[in-house]
Amino acid sequence: MKKLISFPIVILMLLVVVSFRVPSTIQSPATLSHNKLGNFEDTILYPEETHFKNVQQLTFGGDNAEAYWSYDSKWLVFQRTHSKEGLNCDQIFIGKVPQKKGEKFEYKMVSTGKGRTTCPFFTKDGKYIIYASTHLGGDECPPVPDRKKYGNKYIWPLYDSYDIFMADRNGKIVKQLTNSNGYDAEATLSPDGKKMIYTSDKDGDIDLYIMDLGTGKEKRITNLLGYDGGAWFSPDGKKLIWRASRPKSDEEIKEYKDLLAENLVAPTNMEVWVANADGSNARQVTTFGQANWAPAYMPDNKRIIFASNHEYKRGFPFNLYTINEDGTNLHKVSRDKGFDAFPMFSPDKKKIVFCSNRNNGGTRDTNIFVADWKE
Repeated sequence: MKKLISFPIVILMLLVVVSFRVPSTIQSPATLSHNKLGNFEDTILYPEETHFKNVQQLTFGGDNAEAYWSYDSKWLVFQRTHSKEGLNCDQIFIGKVPQKKGEKFEYKMVSTGKGRTTCPFFTKDGKYIIYASTHLGGDECPPVPDRKKYGNKYIWPLYDSYDIFMADRNGKIVKQLTNSNGYDAEATLSPDGKKMIYTSDKDGDIDLYIMDLGTGKEKRITNLLGYDGGAWFSPDGKKLIWRASRPKSDEEIKEYKDLLAENLVAPTNMEVWVANADGSNARQVTTFGQANWAPAYMPDNKRIIFASNHEYKRGFPFNLYTINEDGTNLHKVSRDKGFDAFPMFSPDKKKIVFCSNRNNGGTRDTNIFVADWKE
């Protein structure tokens, strides 16, 4: 997001094929089919994907995204839309990961079914889920902005009705964690479960904040102009990782601020950043241009896994890559022709979950996959 300009093919692919969903504010696309934009293969594992073993497809149909592990590595929480089921706005679901071959992935809704939701995460004890929701602003799906007004740029609406809530496994909201006049979303928790990092525009820019869940006290940890979001703690809790844009030129800065004034952001160019857990020593890891996002530290607390389209000027596919935190040793992990993203290693270090357009019969469906990880 260094330079917010129009990439028609990138935008088309994002809107049509992958429903690029971070945060989840975009309606499912409805114009072209996947196989008109490129070849697809009905496979859950490509020959070059040597790090994946025993791949399981957990969902079949709809748009399933941001699937994240519980601390005991047994459950997943994720967001889902499926217009054929009457689910037109993302809602939050949980399900236990099958342990036996042929066992079905059963899941249930734990959000209110109202408004739009995004970015779910389990608490450490597994009894609760945190997620962002617009339901206090209305029961209906919030409107999607008219992109024609902005030159058909791919943009995210930053709904000011988004706040972060904690709900039990039956869907009962037990606590509202944020209540600012603005966008609060994209929350994850520290390995000890005591701190929440999230994104907010409450101070005039889109920045990261850390909240102590016990006291409610919080601290803003980013201060550079640009979007900062999708943050995670490293497995040892000592570091942070996130995606960020950094507009530089007068034109870029003006465009960024103009969009922000309308509660919008254009996430076309983003890079991966890391810092100490208190926000100090922040530094940029990737310098590839285009969209480098959904980053997470790997179990060794040194390497990073992330999604990117940087290899392709046309803007797709998105695949998974690993890289050292100093920006060296880039390695391509996944090979789908459309979209692989949202990687997360299980806390027990044995498995990886990710979301992908693979094996969808040429539709626009995004599904959840779990695999054993092989070095």
